[in-house]
Amino acid sequence: MANEAGVSQINPSVTDAQTGAQRARTSGEVIAQFKGQTLYYQDRPVVRDLNFSIHAGERVALVGHSGAGKSTVLRALRQQMQSECAWCPQDAGLVPMLSVYHNIYMGALHRHGVFYNLANLVRPWREPWQQVRKLSVELGLEHLLSQAVEQLSGGQQQRTAVARAVFQRQPIFLGDEPVSALDAFQAQQVLEFICKRHDSLVLSLHDTGQALRFCDRIIGLVEGKVVLDTPALDINQSDLQALYQ
Repeated sequence: MANEAGVSQINPSVTDAQTGAQRARTSGEVIAQFKGQTLYYQDRPVVRDLNFSIHAGERVALVGHSGAGKSTVLRALRQQMQSECAWCPQDAGLVPMLSVYHNIYMGALHRHGVFYNLANLVRPWREPWQQVRKLSVELGLEHLLSQAVEQLSGGQQQRTAVARAVFQRQPIFLGDEPVSALDAFQAQQVLEFICKRHDSLVLSLHDTGQALRFCDRIIGLVEGKVVLDTPALDINQSDLQALYQ
């Protein structure tokens, strides 16, 4: 039986650097920017001369070969958006021995105090249990909430990681191959689930069809350089295949 307690709500807004006041993001506002930067991974330059901005309301796909620099760009974006982004890394970092419920609930740890979180670990509070269950239904995980993550398939674990990121309740979603372990039908459902809950998103995707369908801007990388930055409507799947040759 779940504990009884209320859950605090977060406001999808940002703190003004000048006044400290909370304000909502304006569509088109720059939320991250690179100006001729070189990005490093383990002291090795991976992405060079990076020049672009991400604006509120955009849905951006990063495409290109494995090793092109997509994950490095996402990590750099996360550093700029830390306080307002839901982060779904390629290495999900789930806790294997904990249940699906507890792994998803980790997205809410920052909204509560230590006592509340520890008590929830022992005996889930009613309200977050219901909220997590609602998310899990949409991802086909509702029958697995009490099951240890280590007992799940790769696709089920990936859906758990997506649910945890969404449960952070942030306006921006950053996802590094968030549907790579899913079949085409499940991937479509999960991407729709992500899109309807976030004002802005940046996704690293290998599937160019998914990139064109769910994003309105495509950024292509080849060997650590941006070689393409265009509206999705101005390009087709065959054009994007050139990035993989």
